[in-house]
Amino acid sequence: MSTETTLIKQHVIDPEICIRCNTCEAICPVGAITHDSLNYVVKADVCNLCMDCISPCPTGSIDNWRMMPKAKAYSIEEQLKWDVLPAELSAEELAAAGAEVGAAQEEAQAAAQAAASSASAASTASASGFNSAAYGATIPPWSAAHAYTNLYGPKAAEKTITATVTGNLRVTEVGKQDGQQDYDTHHIVLDFGSMPFPVLEGQSIGIIPPGVDAKGKPHHARQYSIASPRNGERPGHNNLSLTIKRVLEDHDGQPVRGVGSNYMCDLQVGDKVQVIGPFGASFLMPNHPKSNIVMICTGTGSAPMRAMTEWRRRLRASGKFEGGKLMLFFGARTPAELPYFGPLNNLPKDFIDIEFAFSREVGKPKRYVQDALRDRAADIALQLKDPNTCFYVCGLKSMEEGVVMALRDIAQNAGLDWEAIGGALKKEGRLHLETY
Repeated sequence: MSTETTLIKQHVIDPEICIRCNTCEAICPVGAITHDSLNYVVKADVCNLCMDCISPCPTGSIDNWRMMPKAKAYSIEEQLKWDVLPAELSAEELAAAGAEVGAAQEEAQAAAQAAASSASAASTASASGFNSAAYGATIPPWSAAHAYTNLYGPKAAEKTITATVTGNLRVTEVGKQDGQQDYDTHHIVLDFGSMPFPVLEGQSIGIIPPGVDAKGKPHHARQYSIASPRNGERPGHNNLSLTIKRVLEDHDGQPVRGVGSNYMCDLQVGDKVQVIGPFGASFLMPNHPKSNIVMICTGTGSAPMRAMTEWRRRLRASGKFEGGKLMLFFGARTPAELPYFGPLNNLPKDFIDIEFAFSREVGKPKRYVQDALRDRAADIALQLKDPNTCFYVCGLKSMEEGVVMALRDIAQNAGLDWEAIGGALKKEGRLHLETY
């Protein structure tokens, strides 16, 4: 069969369901996924069908495929313009393109199986020789509670759920970002009334901003991690909270007002918002009371850590819970930009061990969360050796490699076999990376 008529199994992403969370691009071991301001897409000539991105996707948008003549595979340029997935080609259309459908499908399936069997080896390689994502778990800890997902979906407006804003509190000081723009972070409480919306610590939801984008299309959902425990921001109520920083610049430092973040930060009590989800079935806290939890985060990556900490605090307050160790490594540029700084300092020291790391504190050297981990190497080594310890990393993508490399170095300096420990952390659902 010629190259022109070779049939391939092309991996595509459903733009109607995708919530642009960046999980797939972050975890892809071969760099096959990219995005622009509209869509996340897959490079057909790079994707090796390893399936590493499938289970971590919170919505299932990643699990889509098209049998295509190789010469006519959808290009990146085509995919970036999609509002919906194109229809699958029929057997007649494939035959008209010259593809011998039966034999070609078998060939494509065989190629997919071969790629999947070699995925673990490929995923350990990267341009720098170290791929932090290779150690990230895609399954939850064994004792995690069952997570409900995708109860309300993004494909049709009637599938959303309406929540009412019952609180909007600024949890950082208002200041100037690099001396130019105001920044602030808000703690927002949403109430779902009588509609069921069960969530667990570590899950997220999607918010659909009102209005349309520059192309006249409805805004896609923005994903936010839940900052409250499973029984609500207010115990016994059908509500939850979010931690949202007002976005005032893009990743290149150019001024821009983030559609979702500014909409959310400006909400008033009584306003209604459209919600989809919940999402996420792996970044979940262990239920086993003796489990230790090491939380490493920056900025609004503190949201799931707040949820886990508060659930443990409530269990402890009940007088019937004797939990494992809690450690928190929390980074920000300055104390003024760190959400929940005051409440965190008021938590009992025998309940949680907290290390702050500030990278731009006046008169002090830069310190990042990975530096704080190294400073506590002896304690972290003990946690790495303990099969009851789970590690959670959440924040900007730029922190991920430094954190995982710090864990590796701490393990090796303590005489531990990092590859064995790193493999166990992944296989047992004990190292979770949620970066963006």
